[in-house]
Amino acid sequence: MTDSDRSPEKIHYICQTYVVTKAGRNGQAGLKIAKQFEYSTASEATSRAEREALSEDCAGADAYMVTEDPASGEVSNPSFLVRLGNFPESDEF
Repeated sequence: MTDSDRSPEKIHYICQTYVVTKAGRNGQAGLKIAKQFEYSTASEATSRAEREALSEDCAGADAYMVTEDPASGEVSNPSFLVRLGNFPESDEF
């Protein structure tokens, strides 16, 4: 297979928001994903994250990009564009 036969990688720009979950048995509240939006540019995802973070019911918001290999379906680790408010640690993502 030559390089010209390979499908180009696809970049996804995502805005993801979080809400606080009720305290569990350990007495600690947590975060869970509330919404996800996909955009065609980094600036659109970042703008949406900034708007969502201002919402009263939003604990935090991320804008990030991932690269997908269409041939294998593999997706890269996220590269964060902006992280606002409360969000999970990167290793919890």
